Amino acid sequence: MLYLKKTDPEIADLLEKERQRQIQGLELVASENLVSKAVLEAMGSIFTNKYAEGYPGKRYYGGCGFYDIAEDLARERMKKLFGAEHANVQPHSGTQANMAIYFATMECGKDRMMSMSLSQGGHLSHGSPVSFSGKMYQVTQYGVDLETEMLDYGVVEEMARKVRPRLIVCGASAYPREIDFKAFQEIAEGVDAKCMADIAHIAGLCATGVHNTSVGVVDFTTTTTHKTLRGPRGGAILCDSEYAQMVDKAVFPGMQGGPLMHTIAAKAVCLKEALQPSFREYNRQIVKNARRLAGTLADAGLRLVSGGTDNHLMLIDLTETQITGLEAEVALGKAGITVNKNTIPRETRSPFITSGLRIGTPAITTRGMKEPEMEQIGTLIARVLRDVHDETTIKQVKDEVIALASPFPIHPEGT
Repeated sequence: MLYLKKTDPEIADLLEKERQRQIQGLELVASENLVSKAVLEAMGSIFTNKYAEGYPGKRYYGGCGFYDIAEDLARERMKKLFGAEHANVQPHSGTQANMAIYFATMECGKDRMMSMSLSQGGHLSHGSPVSFSGKMYQVTQYGVDLETEMLDYGVVEEMARKVRPRLIVCGASAYPREIDFKAFQEIAEGVDAKCMADIAHIAGLCATGVHNTSVGVVDFTTTTTHKTLRGPRGGAILCDSEYAQMVDKAVFPGMQGGPLMHTIAAKAVCLKEALQPSFREYNRQIVKNARRLAGTLADAGLRLVSGGTDNHLMLIDLTETQITGLEAEVALGKAGITVNKNTIPRETRSPFITSGLRIGTPAITTRGMKEPEMEQIGTLIARVLRDVHDETTIKQVKDEVIALASPFPIHPEGT
């Protein structure tokens, strides 16, 4: 940071403060992770200087030879990791990857899509009225069974037969149970629709066999690269070769212009890391940690949506505690535990307040924490939630969080 400290000491100071926050705290936001120093170096590299509109071998600017090699490496590693026939690594985010599939499969203002409701576990880009997806397409949304708080595939199938959508979207941002992608594809085929799975949250689990995969099962798979894949913030698309051309055209020129080549280089790095045997064990540990943390929270008297978790995240239902998700998020944040407020099934509060908390284990697992630490973390969370206004308890918990977190490095395997 020598040049940055000299050029812009204010930003340099903020970066150092954030580094210390991450070292001393516990990142439990389910959509976040911690990258290796190799990924950071690629992200901050000289590759940021170049425009590379187009695809390898067919660019609209000269001087892209090294960029072609880097993008081909990212694409080939992505295909190898997931067993896919085609990969596009250019989307700037998961939302833009979703946008590309919508553009490729539906006509704006005319076609219908089905997707999971945001309030019950879906994502903003899956057709929420405030998102482009909800404004540009006719959207019908399914939710979970309010008794089990899990997906009922029979209900989804019945809805599909009534709606007759052009595209069915599956995948979620706040659903703690395993998703049956084959069932969704069969439902889509039954109504002559295409099926897209958004595996942004669980991509690492899918790639390593910890969760069943959508790749090669549904028509299109979208993902981010920064959650359980532990890479830079960005998106990607996987599909069979028969859809390769339509997907690539939807991304460029249909949805965006110049790709972020420094990010694509960093994607290639994270994908190489993900192809190592240790990455499989890492994702297994994510789930082990989530289950132990969920069990500790339940033993402390906190209610979990659907009763537990099959993946990397869990949802705490705070309804019976008389505190809001926002109050809980703020109090835990003061204690050095970063989580996010989240809507839950039967939600009665606004998305800015909520009745739930979403908690995930990818980042703390990256730091090397295992089941014993999960029990400590669960106990600390429960102590704060018993009285979110008790500043003495919050201060005590923060001291314990610093003592617990500081010995664990914030980069994978200490790199």
